Amino acid sequence: MRRLLTLKHLLGALLLGLLLLLAAAAQEFRLFERAWFQVQEWRHGSEWREVSIWLPDYRVVIEAQPIAGLEDDVSALAYDPDRKTLFTVTNQNSQLIELSLDGRVLRRIPLLGFGDPEAIEYISPGLYVITDERQQRLIKVRLGEGSAPIKAADAQQLTLGIGLSGNKGFEGLAYDPAGKRLFVAKERDPVRIYEVHGFPHTNPERPFAVHVVDDPERDAGLFVRDLSSLAFDQRSGHLLALSDESRLLLELNADGRPISSLSLMRGQHGLKKTVPQAEGIASDDAGNIFLVSEPNLFYVFRKQAN
Repeated sequence: MRRLLTLKHLLGALLLGLLLLLAAAAQEFRLFERAWFQVQEWRHGSEWREVSIWLPDYRVVIEAQPIAGLEDDVSALAYDPDRKTLFTVTNQNSQLIELSLDGRVLRRIPLLGFGDPEAIEYISPGLYVITDERQQRLIKVRLGEGSAPIKAADAQQLTLGIGLSGNKGFEGLAYDPAGKRLFVAKERDPVRIYEVHGFPHTNPERPFAVHVVDDPERDAGLFVRDLSSLAFDQRSGHLLALSDESRLLLELNADGRPISSLSLMRGQHGLKKTVPQAEGIASDDAGNIFLVSEPNLFYVFRKQAN
């Protein structure tokens, strides 16, 4: 009898330990918050669809197409509405890469002195911002025709130095041209989206003044493990936030609240395979969504008619 009681207690302790491990895993992967969001997304779908990008309506039309001719992995993605092309960067052998909208390499430009470039964003014709992840530098660059090297030493720079954590720094950029706001994503530990006002400085007649907005409470509501890229949608005024580790693309409304999502898992949105290590996201004037992932794979998602 005593042996049976001991075995019963042992089984109870093992079950309790398993439940605690499952609860810890659920908390680590934010499964409870994600499940609750799925309920909210379903409940408010008809209401939110009319005023948002509404990611559930998107399906993949180009999947895992290799970007031919690149030896180093790409990171980040930006859409240039003037050139109707995409830009990305490599951080091993630092280069700025121009891509066509179907994922072909059009141009390569060496980046000199940029350290660890992780993101690029279009600001205005010929003007871009590139991040240096480790040093948390924002670097304003001008780009013309041709492939002449771009030197960081010749560019306007801003170092923020907020929550420095090595190789977990600035991973994403997005720009709101109407509000003159540059959104900067910190990868993790903790996940943050900063709003930077006043950089890049484009009006020499006005003083150079930078203001950074940080909202930890808002960002705590992002149920993702990391952030790898951002994109701003001018039509809705909403942000797209990409998470590699959570295999998820989120749409955030003007208050920074998630309102729709696109899963990067196999079987979702027409995907035949799970997207590996998603690194960059961008959208064009027509609302098409472009994505790059390591090792140099190119995706396009297009909204389907209701």
